[in-house]
Amino acid sequence: MAEGIKLAIVGATGAVGQEMLKVLEERNFPVGELICLADPREAGTRLKFKGEEHIVAAATPEAFKAADIALLAVGSDISQMIAPDIVAQNCVVIDNSYAFRMDPEVPLIVPEVNADDIDWHKGIIANPNCSTIIMVVAVNPLHQAASIKRILVSTYQAVSGAGKAGLDELDQHIHAAINGVEPILSVFQHPIAFNVIPHIDVFEDNAYTREEMKMVWETQKIMHAPELRIAATAVRIPVYRSHSESIYIETEKALSPQEARQILADAPGVIVQDDPLHNTYPMPLFSSNRDEVFVGRIRRDISSENGLAMWVAADQIRKGAATNAIQIAEIVSAKNLY
Repeated sequence: MAEGIKLAIVGATGAVGQEMLKVLEERNFPVGELICLADPREAGTRLKFKGEEHIVAAATPEAFKAADIALLAVGSDISQMIAPDIVAQNCVVIDNSYAFRMDPEVPLIVPEVNADDIDWHKGIIANPNCSTIIMVVAVNPLHQAASIKRILVSTYQAVSGAGKAGLDELDQHIHAAINGVEPILSVFQHPIAFNVIPHIDVFEDNAYTREEMKMVWETQKIMHAPELRIAATAVRIPVYRSHSESIYIETEKALSPQEARQILADAPGVIVQDDPLHNTYPMPLFSSNRDEVFVGRIRRDISSENGLAMWVAADQIRKGAATNAIQIAEIVSAKNLY
């Protein structure tokens, strides 16, 4: 791996940006120079990395002249606005937003699945949706072994998927419920404390939400499987961190639960936790602050020929966002693709 990468983080003060700093330090990414950037209103904020203090600057085009790679942890509108200017400074963009994910000229990467697609980037590399990342890490090894024809997935998504405001709203709604007062609705459409909300992002014309359709479109692109049939239901639940997913797959070739367990046990980035008789299965509480995707409850789908069902949990802030982006940056660095 090359040494001394000049690395910029845009949105360094946000939840994902803060997690990126933590993951960079844990993985000992070869940072030669760290450039922390954010909204001009947050310029001057002080952040620590490897014991040293860094002062956040405004994300102006000139800020990227000294950078090799830029990690963008901002919204799609900002990414669309600034990414071309960053690329013009000969800096590779790894974008965490939805802005470029479905652009055919932009690779959409989960390193455990399609790392080779990084090779053809033209300056921008997209980080997928957190729920998509979690699912494809779990199902792609089975697809390689038995060719998946169809996926049905329901997600159970933590409030931190909506950022710090989502965490604050769950706290406020719990307090309101306990004290018998009316909750203030800001982030979520309904009270989230002691409730589940089958609505994440806006509804599309086909009655699926955009969050659900992201899982369809992005999975097909990442797995190079445009004909793969996928239907998703995305649900917000009152959990602070880590998303869970109930996944049903139908395969061309028959695959027993035991064969699936072995395939997944050997797969990169996966930990199999599958001993229901001893109450061992993935849960968000225990997958939080981890980079692996945990898979369990692997069983036959008794309603479908060549069908398997499984339960998955993973930290959507780490593997679903920060860690995946940094894994991409590691490959860009190792292959000198910047």
